[in-house]
Amino acid sequence: MSMFSRTDNSFLGRWWWTVDRGMLAAFIVLILFGIVLVTTSSPPVAEAHGLGSYHFLKKHLVLLVPAFSVLVGASMLGPRSIWRAASIVFIGSLLAMVLVLFFGMEIKGAQRWLHVAGFSLQPSEFAKPAFAIVAAWFMSRQKENAKFPGNYIAAGLYLVTIGLLLMQPDLGMTFVITCIWAAQIFLAGFPFRLLIGFGAVGAAGLTTAYFVFEHVHYRVDRFFNPESGDNYQVERSLEAFQNGGLIGTGPGQGTVKQTLPDAHADFIFSVAGEEMGLVFVLIIMAIFAFVIIRGFNRLMDSDNMFTVLAVGGLLTMFGLQALVHMGSAMNILPAKGMTLPFISYGGSSILSLGFSMGAVLALTRRQARSGVSRSGLSLKARTMEAGSQS
Repeated sequence: MSMFSRTDNSFLGRWWWTVDRGMLAAFIVLILFGIVLVTTSSPPVAEAHGLGSYHFLKKHLVLLVPAFSVLVGASMLGPRSIWRAASIVFIGSLLAMVLVLFFGMEIKGAQRWLHVAGFSLQPSEFAKPAFAIVAAWFMSRQKENAKFPGNYIAAGLYLVTIGLLLMQPDLGMTFVITCIWAAQIFLAGFPFRLLIGFGAVGAAGLTTAYFVFEHVHYRVDRFFNPESGDNYQVERSLEAFQNGGLIGTGPGQGTVKQTLPDAHADFIFSVAGEEMGLVFVLIIMAIFAFVIIRGFNRLMDSDNMFTVLAVGGLLTMFGLQALVHMGSAMNILPAKGMTLPFISYGGSSILSLGFSMGAVLALTRRQARSGVSRSGLSLKARTMEAGSQS
């Protein structure tokens, strides 16, 4: 039974019948899976830090309320409102990233967080989706008006953003934002030679990072040659998947999480593999694939360049973040601390994802009823015209 009838013309009624309810349901399922996995994985981490067993779970639940509210609220906005909100978030994120360089907390050799009201705020998490939307807006404006330098403005914003990220340093976030922009360039129909050039520059950048940043050098070496350094977390992660087998050891019955420092965040996929098993892991992967395929499928119905570029960039971000997290946990990719969207513990990440996916839902809303009405009026007009001619 539906919450609203198809003839309901109220604001909520129109939202309900135009929003992608399948994608919304997928986000809710991921959030519920996240609550279960944070519940079972976070107590050992909290106790290791001398905190209450459910310290991280409580903070996770508290942050889920505004995150889900932002997701639903953003999904009700129009394209121009999404752009305005993203512009405000982007400006605020850049200012906060500058403050991080002077007043930020240093964790594991990186200075990326601001301490605000008992929470650790990571401004770069909010810069990701905001950049995707703002860059899409400027690039789409140039498509409409060739004299408008939208592509150059987007390129300038990209350079400013990655410049601040590399000063922290945060190569992982730099890589994600670079992929977002590359996807938008591809969707905008830029010449193929430009994409090849962009790829070459990216490869050169990664090579430079390998020699310039010690932690990047260390992680890549450990990935290709595990005996070259401490590979403790990855080894425990692989052990977790081996213990889980097909159906898992059962919720709360995993043992590897006791020795994984970031079991509730960067390695929560490993906890899922051990306690829920291969079947559950495949279900999680299928949900992420569903969101990405569904999102791009909705874009096929859109002739709005801003929508195509913004949603394409946001879905690239969403899928890439999930891929890096899963790949790191299974040792398919070099280890990189990155949360699993909507599942891992992480205040800034969960709030940022709420806005990101709310924007995706907003920009992919169907305008079916107005289209049907216009078609009906056109058909009626043609029928009356044919009748008068006869």
